[in-house]
Amino acid sequence: MINILVTGSNGQLGSEIRALSPDYNYNFFFTDRESLDISNTDIVNEFIETNSINTIINCAAYTAVDKAESDIENADMINHLAVKNLAEIAKENDIKLIHISTDYVFDGKNFKPYTEDDVTNPNGVYGSTKLEGEKALLQVRPKNSIIIRTSWVYSSFGANFVKTMLRLGKEKEKLGVIFDQVGTPTYARDLAKAILDILPNIKNEKTEIYNYSNEGILSWYDFAKEIMRMAKLDCQINPIETYEYPTPAQRPHYSLLNKAKIKKEFGMTIPFWKDSLDECLKTMGERK
Repeated sequence: MINILVTGSNGQLGSEIRALSPDYNYNFFFTDRESLDISNTDIVNEFIETNSINTIINCAAYTAVDKAESDIENADMINHLAVKNLAEIAKENDIKLIHISTDYVFDGKNFKPYTEDDVTNPNGVYGSTKLEGEKALLQVRPKNSIIIRTSWVYSSFGANFVKTMLRLGKEKEKLGVIFDQVGTPTYARDLAKAILDILPNIKNEKTEIYNYSNEGILSWYDFAKEIMRMAKLDCQINPIETYEYPTPAQRPHYSLLNKAKIKKEFGMTIPFWKDSLDECLKTMGERK
C-alpha cells in the first residue's frame, strides 16, 4: 500500500490533493504545522514509523512573498531547513519524496521559457530560501525524489489572485492590474492530479527537477480580464506597470516555464490555462 504523508495540507495544493484523494487507491495522512513539525527530525521519524509512510508530498512552504523580506528566519526554516530535514529522513528510510518549488528561483530576465537546467538567480528572500531548499535536496539526493517548480498558483481553496479579483471585481468599478509581468497560472487541482498520477512512476537514482504550470502565456492583466469576463463582473481592468504597484519583494517579470521534460517523461497532457480557470470558477460557483 502507498502510504502518503502530505505536509502543508491546508494550503492550496494540499487542499486539492485532499479533495482528489477519494479517486486514488492511496492511503493519505494529511498534516499541517500544528499537527507535525517537519523541521523536527524525531517527531517526523516517529510519525513515519507509526504510520508506515513510504511517500512524502511536501506542500509546506512559507509563501508570503513580501512578508518574507522581513521574516527571513521563519522563511528559511520552512523553505530550506525543513526541506533538508525531510530529504535526510527520506534517504535514511528509503521514502519517495515530491517537493514543490517555484518560478521565483529565477530572476525573470529570460526571453524564452525557463528549462530545469537554466541558471537560477532569485530576486528576494522567498525565492532564495526556496532555492536553498532545492539545493539541500539535491545535495542529500534521496532515491526517487523530485522537485516540481510551478508558478502563479490558484485554487478554490485558500487566498490567491483569482479570489482577490473576484472580490474586488464585485466591490469596485475599475482596477489597475500589472501587464508587464508574464507567465502562466497553475490551477492547483491540475498540479495535484499530475502529482498523484505520476507518483507510481517516479523511479530515479538522483533528485530530478521538473517544471509544471498550465499551458499558455499571459500577463496578470490578461488573467484579470478573463476572470471578469467569465464571472460576468462589470469591473474595468486597466493595465499598469510594475513600478506603479510597488511591493517589498521584487517579482520576476518573466516566469514562463518549459514543461517539455515532465510531459515527455510521464506522457502527460497539461490543460490550457483558460480551460482550467473555467473549471475552477465552476467549482466556486462563480462561472456565469
